[in-house]
Amino acid sequence: MLPKSVQPFLWFSDLKRIDLQRDKNRIILNVLNLGSKKATDWLFDFYPKAEIKKTLINYGAKGELSKKSLNYWSLVLNIDPKKLIKSRL
Repeated sequence: MLPKSVQPFLWFSDLKRIDLQRDKNRIILNVLNLGSKKATDWLFDFYPKAEIKKTLINYGAKGELSKKSLNYWSLVLNIDPKKLIKSRL
């Protein structure tokens, strides 16, 4: 079940139907981009750090995160910005 500290950052979805595995990319991206300290603490406790890094690398630079959030989490997770997969225009 999704904790109450994370729910405000997933307004787009019916929280009763959200699946923590199926929807993990969306959950990870929204919490990294908009989440509170409590929500990000839960995120790193619930999902493996490698999974969070993978999601950030694959989706973070495709407009899913603000530039500020993307830069911050890239530093925190020690991700080389050149590894971020950018969207194709």
